[in-house]
Amino acid sequence: EIMVLSSNITRIHNFFILGFPGLSPSYYSPASAVLFLVYLAILVGNIFILVFVIYEKSLQKPTYLVFCHLALTDLSFGTVTLPKIISKYWFGNSIISFYECFTQMFFVHYLGSVMSFLLLVMALDRFIAICVPLRYPVLITNNIIFALCGSAWFLPLPLMMIIIFQALSLPYCQSNIITQCYCDHISITNQACGNDRKIAQIVTLCIAMFCLLVPLAFILISYVSVIIVILKMSNSAGRSRILATCTPQIFITCLFYLPRCFVYIANLVGFSFSVDVRILLILLYSLLPAAVNPIIYCFKTQEIKHTLIKRIKVAKIGI
Repeated sequence: EIMVLSSNITRIHNFFILGFPGLSPSYYSPASAVLFLVYLAILVGNIFILVFVIYEKSLQKPTYLVFCHLALTDLSFGTVTLPKIISKYWFGNSIISFYECFTQMFFVHYLGSVMSFLLLVMALDRFIAICVPLRYPVLITNNIIFALCGSAWFLPLPLMMIIIFQALSLPYCQSNIITQCYCDHISITNQACGNDRKIAQIVTLCIAMFCLLVPLAFILISYVSVIIVILKMSNSAGRSRILATCTPQIFITCLFYLPRCFVYIANLVGFSFSVDVRILLILLYSLLPAAVNPIIYCFKTQEIKHTLIKRIKVAKIGI
């Protein structure tokens, strides 16, 4: 619904989530089923990690507390983005109110920024554990991890508020169709008019680059330092053991950053995607890590894996 004002500026009351423009209606049910299964995987996997670490006192250590914060972020992101697009394809409900769309946009960008800073905390944890192991019990405690993770949740908040208020202040005079599976800044501000739209998009891009590239720079430096330390070790068994402790973190970090970097670089060199492929890529790099991360925690982290196997054996004996 669009209300036309006397100044030729329209006030949008609702947006329509378009999803995949090229998707035939005959594929709406399979698409909704796939998205529902992805959401189910995100829910089950991340809730399991949260409950398992909270329940297992032996796992309440800095590294696994960071995993809990990552799981909470993934769970929140899936819950913010997927139900609306599932209802669009399942029930034909494409309408999202103006302020609901802005709320979704806020959480999409906020949770992505929180994830980026949490990955920085995770890299810091591994850097200190491997590069200065004797100082690790002093420098990295549960309380310090809580403070660092709390900072990761707080730091993006004022930056996201700037983005939201700037977008809300824009006059909207284009269509009210969101060519995406959820409301994001580009999709919404593309419906705005006037020169202020470009300013808002540039400011948002700068904030996004800060939230992504500053943590990424530290992460790269820390993991390069860790790899150098591992390569200098003379004991091959020790090398393998320490490398195994870093593998989950490296996988999780690559899943988050590599697809984003690929899309940004492709756009930079002028390689264009079709709208449907672009939306699919955004969905993949947004939601695939949230669904896959719990599997990485369980099967690539030795302590979680051994604790889980022990619990399963005890349960079988109990039966």
